[in-house]
Amino acid sequence: MAYDEGLAERVRVLLEERTDVVEKKMFGGLSFMLRGNMSCGVLKEDLLVRVGPDGYSEALAQPHARPMEFTGRSMKGMVFVGPDGVESDEDLSDWVGRGVEFALSLPAK
Repeated sequence: MAYDEGLAERVRVLLEERTDVVEKKMFGGLSFMLRGNMSCGVLKEDLLVRVGPDGYSEALAQPHARPMEFTGRSMKGMVFVGPDGVESDEDLSDWVGRGVEFALSLPAK
């Protein structure tokens, strides 16, 4: 299992009313793209959220969040949120909202 399908389905439900979302396999998991920009994704049991450089420190200060490290390097502006951090629908919605907000701040691709 490359990603938690249950978590991916919960993210789909949150994004289902948007017409600009495309799912794409990325990083060995599943990402949710808005207007061609990654907003969030699911990798193994973690939620991956693109918060951008300005939201990075604040996001890392949240419970259950940690830097996204891929191939031994930290990717600035992206965080992993562990399962306990997205257990409630409200917490998941907040994190997905951060990713959506950042993705929409970027020019469409």
